[in-house]
Amino acid sequence: MKEGWSLAWKKVLVWISAYISFVAFAIVGGYVVAKSDNQKLKKTTLIAFIVSLIFTALSAFLSIYYNCMLLDGNVSKGAQDFYIWFGAMVLIVKTITYLVFIILSFILDRKES
Repeated sequence: MKEGWSLAWKKVLVWISAYISFVAFAIVGGYVVAKSDNQKLKKTTLIAFIVSLIFTALSAFLSIYYNCMLLDGNVSKGAQDFYIWFGAMVLIVKTITYLVFIILSFILDRKES
């Protein structure tokens, strides 16, 4: 029972570090890949890495879009509204996605042990 709780908390830590920042995830995920023998934990780290890359790509798109808006001196209201709306949606979806993965990692690993 104790090992199941330990694995669940390790997975939760991986997901939380991925949500906080890419640097925190690089430290925690790198440690897991280098030091852990548990394949479930390594698989969770890989999935968290892929999810982090997706949200990093969306953030990069927003940054490029914003900078392109700044280059054009005459920005339309629709372009500004799209930027604000899309940025808010990315933040909401990111929070929900990580929360779901954290809950699933914690609950499923507790049930297996």
